[in-house]
Amino acid sequence: MLAPVTDHPDTAPLVDAVRQLRGAVAASSLPLPVEQVSAERTNRVELLNQLDDYVLPRLTSIDAPLLCVVGGSTGAGKSTLVNSLVGDVVSRSGVLRPTTRASVLIHNPDDTRWFADQRVLPGLARLTGAPTQQDDPGQLRLVASRNIPPGLALLDAPDIDSVVEANRDLARQLLAAADLWLFVTTATRYADAVPWGLLQQATERGTSVAVVLNRVPVDAMEEVRADLAGMLMQQGLGQSPVFAVLESRLSEQGLLPAAEVERMRSWLSSLAADSRARSIVIRRTLDGALDSLTGRASALAGAVTAQEMAAQALAQAAHEPYVRARGEIEEGISDGSLLRGEVLARWQEFVGTGEWFRQLDEGVSRVRDKIASVLRGRGRAAPVEDLGEALHTGVAALIASHGESAAMGAARNWRSLPGGSELLADDRSLAQVSPQFDERVQRLVREWQGDVLEMVRSEAGGRRTTARLLAFGINGIGVMLMLVVFSATGGMLAGAEIGVAGGSAIVAQRVLEAVFGDQAVRSLAAKARELLLRRVDEVLADERARYDQALGRVELDPGAAEQLDRAISQLKAVR
Repeated sequence: MLAPVTDHPDTAPLVDAVRQLRGAVAASSLPLPVEQVSAERTNRVELLNQLDDYVLPRLTSIDAPLLCVVGGSTGAGKSTLVNSLVGDVVSRSGVLRPTTRASVLIHNPDDTRWFADQRVLPGLARLTGAPTQQDDPGQLRLVASRNIPPGLALLDAPDIDSVVEANRDLARQLLAAADLWLFVTTATRYADAVPWGLLQQATERGTSVAVVLNRVPVDAMEEVRADLAGMLMQQGLGQSPVFAVLESRLSEQGLLPAAEVERMRSWLSSLAADSRARSIVIRRTLDGALDSLTGRASALAGAVTAQEMAAQALAQAAHEPYVRARGEIEEGISDGSLLRGEVLARWQEFVGTGEWFRQLDEGVSRVRDKIASVLRGRGRAAPVEDLGEALHTGVAALIASHGESAAMGAARNWRSLPGGSELLADDRSLAQVSPQFDERVQRLVREWQGDVLEMVRSEAGGRRTTARLLAFGINGIGVMLMLVVFSATGGMLAGAEIGVAGGSAIVAQRVLEAVFGDQAVRSLAAKARELLLRRVDEVLADERARYDQALGRVELDPGAAEQLDRAISQLKAVR
């Protein structure tokens, strides 16, 4: 058990620690729909409300009037009871539900200063005067009455099980702001589950509770009281005062007979008049609230950490398919698989028939001269362009295919993880490549082919221009360099394709070596491959960034859990 507030005559360090915790709670967020997030979101809101509505106001104004919140189930007669305790109609009552809309706070005129400002319940707008049909749960109606003793205020709260969700939420908020909860139930409703759930919460948070058993038939009084007392004992509320109100005829004003509320009124008045008794109730509730903060804030820190881990899992799940796609593209570029089909056909048009491969052993010079002769005889522009276009088509198809697979894989991964389906629903375009992806791939390949030709020009410009280079031309040399880039061991090719595709690359490589030298060819091919993969990386990174951007729109502070942990430690230290 942490030390009570009474052990801290100087509350400034405690107030500072609670304010630090309040800031950490406010900075936290739980946007991803992970497991149990609904309950954790409720916990966060309730924790923030209690800090704002009760803990901080009470810590900074320990001598403020005792706030008694009158709450209970629908039709329990809360407003009638409040009116009867005051001796005047200050809160609207009736048979239509819900009757309580704006909350009504009744106080002695001498205590107005404690409630007119935003000290307690700062989120509720203040109203004065008689209730109207336009009142809503976001308002707090202040009623000054001399029938309420100084040092005490009564707050008539909405039904805790109201059909209106806003009323239910407000009822819970007001109960958490109470120094004392006057729980009103009836002989027919006292065993309902909803109020007992809130009573359990009150017990856990140390809230002082008194119980009003309303509308009890005379012949059932003893039995009902005994049963209720047993339930309170099991709940840990055996010491809570219990007031029983007989089923009675109301006055013309709608008030209970004075005798039925006299004992309750006297008890409340004694609390107001006896500063020590009032202080005991206030400090018991405040200590209970402070004791509950660390556990509730720790649970919130755990929930925030779960959010961070979920976000990290989503980020990794989106990245993995793109990492895999990049690896597969690199493999597809180097394994010779691009040298089949249309590229093979265009290569054969470029160099002639398969006799060039059979004559390879006769010497590269003879092959080179023969190729040059053929090209001079029939014109080389069209075959070179056709081969370049075939290479363009093959490379673009390779990149596009793996890019599309990566997008589908990332979406599939997200659907299997908490929060992923909701993010995909918010941006359905994530399940496929971006609209500009295909165009970017086409441009990527064109620009890379331009890089290759520029490399050839640069390499040729540093050498004496030879008949060999002129024979093939810059474009012809460029496409042969591309063939070398896309060749490896032919590992993915089968049967005759190994010989044909592999031979194509060998012929191209030896022609290039005859023009530039073997070391220069190896350097040019490595640089060209690197340039292509660099452009692939840029496009894939932009595609993957769409998922990062979707996660970035989720408001997660990566330091929120640590901030909560520090605030919890500070609160423990000062208590």
